[in-house]
Amino acid sequence: MNILQTLPSLDVGGVETGTIDLAKYLVAKGHKTITVSSGGRLVRELDKIGARHYNLPVGKKSLFNIIKMAGKLAEIIKREDIDIVHARSRVPALIAYLACKKTNRVFITTAHGYYKKHFLSLVMGWGRYVIVASNIMAKHMVHDLGVPHDRIRLIPRGVDLSKFRFRDPSIFRPQAFTIGMVSRITQLKGHADFIKAVSILSRQIPDLKAVIVGSAPKEKYKEDLDLLIRRLGLSETIKFIPATQDVPEVMRGLDVLVSATITPEAFGRVIMEAQASGVPVVSTKVGGVVDIIEDNSTGLLCMSQNPKDMAEKVMRLYKDKALWTSLANEGRRYVEANLNLEKMAEKTIGVYEEALKVQNILVIKISAIGDVILSIPSLKAIRAKFPDARIKVLVGVQAREVLDRCPYINDIIVCDLKGRDKGLAGFWRLAEELRKNCFDITIDLQNNKKSHLLAALSLAGLRYGYENKKLSFLLNKTVKDDAPYLDPLEHQFRTLRLAGIKPIDKVLELWPSEADERHVQKFLEENWLKEEQGLVGINVRASLRWVAKNWPASYIAELSDRLAREFNIRVVLTGTREDIEFADRIAKAAKSKPIIAAGKTNIMELASLMKHFRVYLTPDSAPLHVASASGTPVIALFGPTEPDKHVVRTNDCVVLCKSDEMKCGPCYKPVCIKKNACMKQITVSEVLEAMKDYLVNEVRR
Repeated sequence: MNILQTLPSLDVGGVETGTIDLAKYLVAKGHKTITVSSGGRLVRELDKIGARHYNLPVGKKSLFNIIKMAGKLAEIIKREDIDIVHARSRVPALIAYLACKKTNRVFITTAHGYYKKHFLSLVMGWGRYVIVASNIMAKHMVHDLGVPHDRIRLIPRGVDLSKFRFRDPSIFRPQAFTIGMVSRITQLKGHADFIKAVSILSRQIPDLKAVIVGSAPKEKYKEDLDLLIRRLGLSETIKFIPATQDVPEVMRGLDVLVSATITPEAFGRVIMEAQASGVPVVSTKVGGVVDIIEDNSTGLLCMSQNPKDMAEKVMRLYKDKALWTSLANEGRRYVEANLNLEKMAEKTIGVYEEALKVQNILVIKISAIGDVILSIPSLKAIRAKFPDARIKVLVGVQAREVLDRCPYINDIIVCDLKGRDKGLAGFWRLAEELRKNCFDITIDLQNNKKSHLLAALSLAGLRYGYENKKLSFLLNKTVKDDAPYLDPLEHQFRTLRLAGIKPIDKVLELWPSEADERHVQKFLEENWLKEEQGLVGINVRASLRWVAKNWPASYIAELSDRLAREFNIRVVLTGTREDIEFADRIAKAAKSKPIIAAGKTNIMELASLMKHFRVYLTPDSAPLHVASASGTPVIALFGPTEPDKHVVRTNDCVVLCKSDEMKCGPCYKPVCIKKNACMKQITVSEVLEAMKDYLVNEVRR
């Protein structure tokens, strides 16, 4: 693999050390590693191992610089043929994210800090995977920054055990009792509390020495600490050591390491470095520290911003040699077992391999129930092409049940563009939800303005769909919409072929549960179905809006009676809750007492019910496709719409259409000024004749 790491600089620090350690391991394992930063003292460490470094000001917080650096980083990515870009800080992460979108490379982040919630912090959650070092950071990224839990990867930091050699506590003989802090000198690290604790300890430990190791980004804060030290009379006790000092050497001179941080830490690298060195640790109980210190076993925990409690914990170690020795030994054992560099690097490489193997794919199909059913052969083909991908489908709220138990997808995302997601605010919230999934590919099977816009707002690198002048310029992989007479599946398959996906078949499927079948059996028993009677289903109408698609109610009543009289068939009237009153009218007009199922089944229960039918009659509507997916022969009645555009022709699907005989059809008008003349042209006798083979022989073609 070719890996690029980016961070603001390579001066001394936990993030910088982790970057160097990982680079060494990658090179040792034969991987190519590139680092991009503004330079620093640790660049020479990269030179020693033969890892390349590019010097760019990727830490500078300027919009102009961010845009400029994104372009330059994209050039490096292409030149070095980078597979994965791993960002370790917020501004470099934004630059890397833009560069990865431009080059279609995998973007990964490591969240090193307990970030405040603002735009630059959100960037750290945009990686394909977000690596965190502790459980507290995982919770922070999920709950505060909205990163989906399935994109979090927990990898505790690792320490180079060859560098931090263990100091055997049984033979260590200190000249004086020395405690120290090793961290960047900022207010959040709690140096003032440490100094106050030293003041308390100095009155009890005559040979006490204290060191503060680190650099001060703000000189004024260090001056304030100097003033506090002088006021407390500790000028001879506390010594400042610059960050350039060799940290392993510093550790060898300490009796106790103190971590006085007052805000949640992501992890605490210096703590595990002390443990590796055999130096007992006293730390404030904040953030990820609790993941690496078990109180009284691998260290001692004290209350944050409480110098007295901190001093008491240090005093315990001064007085109790057995406890001091035990913590030193247990700390080293814990680091060897859980926090060694090799284990961290192996897990990180595992995340890289997973990221390259697993792609995130979004399929957009936000239309009606029938159209979502028609997308299932496409989903099957996508899964065959990408067996390891995470495939999610964006569907409308009305079709959310269609893909229940679908084996070709991982999950659905439900949108309600007439309710929760209505308007600009709702649409933007929906787009944010899509972005959180870090999709690599979107396949737009809807192909309208809203779906094209959602595909673009998902920020997927590859966006497939039709070039149809419906904001299709927002897609970057398009096929011309120049084949008007394709059936709905062939129309979708053109998009799939553009993405290198080979369609498998045109078989529609649904997956009713055992509970759905039990519901249907109970429903039929309650309606006194006789064993010798066969069943035929009739969908009473298309919808309230598409009145022109409906077959006359009187025709349905007549057909019900003829089926009962001539074939001992009982009719089941299906429909939605809106159709209950209409179905009641038909049942009252018929002498054969049809069973009314309208409004009494959901989609999956309807699919289960259809398996009991010898044949199903329906106008152009979703139940047409439910029947096909259930393996039930279907007679489809068409009037104002074109059958070739809406029906998948099979041996078990018979289409009756008279619109060709009418000068006005197909008109695609929801309401007919000729009072559904084309639908009335389809007679009861014609329908009965089309059904006859299924009724007499009970054999499906």
